[in-house]
Amino acid sequence: MTRPIAQSPSEALLAAPGAAHDSSASIERRRADVEMARVLKTAPLQIASDPSSGAITHWKHGALHDVVEPMTDDVIMTYPTGVQRLERRTGKSVAIGTARSGVVTIIPAGSSARWDIPGSVDVIQLYLPQAALGRIAHEANMPAPGDLLERTGYPDPVVSGLLMSAADMLEGNAALDHLFRQQLTDVLATRLLAEHAGEAPTFELAIGGLSPHALRRAIERLRSDRDTDVSLAVLASDAGLSRFHFCRAFKESTGLSPHAWLRQQRLDQAMNMLRDTDIPIAAIAAQLGYASQTAFAAAFKKLTDETPSDWRRRMR
Repeated sequence: MTRPIAQSPSEALLAAPGAAHDSSASIERRRADVEMARVLKTAPLQIASDPSSGAITHWKHGALHDVVEPMTDDVIMTYPTGVQRLERRTGKSVAIGTARSGVVTIIPAGSSARWDIPGSVDVIQLYLPQAALGRIAHEANMPAPGDLLERTGYPDPVVSGLLMSAADMLEGNAALDHLFRQQLTDVLATRLLAEHAGEAPTFELAIGGLSPHALRRAIERLRSDRDTDVSLAVLASDAGLSRFHFCRAFKESTGLSPHAWLRQQRLDQAMNMLRDTDIPIAAIAAQLGYASQTAFAAAFKKLTDETPSDWRRRMR
C-alpha cells in the first residue's frame, strides 16, 4: 500500500498554478533580508539600508534548491560576475533563465516559488518597499501600480547598471551614501514602473528648475555639516515639491543631481583642506563625515585618480 507523501506548507502552496499569488495573502510575509539569509544560508558581503528606500545587499552564495517564501518587499537582482542557470518553479509553471551581466531577476512582494540553481552566484539585490513604488506613481501622476512582473534572468541593462552602481558607489560617508540610495530608489522605481509592471504608464513631468529661493535653501542644506538635514525628504519639503520632482528640478538648475552636487562639494572641501592646511588626512576624513581614512581615500581617488596624500604633495 502506498502512503501519501506529506507536503510542507511551502510545497502545498506551490501545488497548483497561480497558487503563489492567490494564497500568499494568508501566509505571513518575511522581511526580504531575513528570508534571503535563510535560503542562501550565508551572510551578505555588504548591506546598506534606509527605512524609506529599502536595502541594497551583495551576496555570494552556493547552489540553491529551496522554496523562497513570500516577502514583504519586491526583490530586484542583478549579477556582477559569472554565468549560472536559474530555474523558478510555481506549480506546473517553470521559468528558466541565465544569471549573467546585464540581466535582472524580480521576485514580486508576496510571491513564492521553488528555485533550483546548480552552482555559485554573485548577486546584488535591492529590497524595494511597495510604498516606494506607490509614492513614485503618485508623484508622477500615474495610477497606483499593481504587482511587478516576475522576471528570471530578463535582459535590462538599465536596471542592471543602476544596481551595479549602487554597490560601487557606497563610499563610507553617511550623508553621501544616504542621499545616493534615496535617489537610486526613485530612479529604479520609475524604471520598474515603466518596464516591469505590465502596462506601461504615462509620466507627467513638470518643466523648469527650482526657484532662486528654493535653490538657495537646498544648497544651504547640502553645505550644512548636520548630516541629518541632508535627505531628499527634507530637501523636497523645503522646496514644496515631491522627491521625484525635486531631483529633476535640482538637476535642471545645477546640472547635477543632489548626490553628485554634494559629492563635488565634499571633494572641494577636501582639496581646500589638503592644499591650505596641515590637518592630518584621518582628521579631514572624519570632519567630512567618512567612516574611515580608507573610505575617504578610496572616494577621493575615484574622483581624482590620486590618493589624498599624493594630491597634497603635488599641490605644494
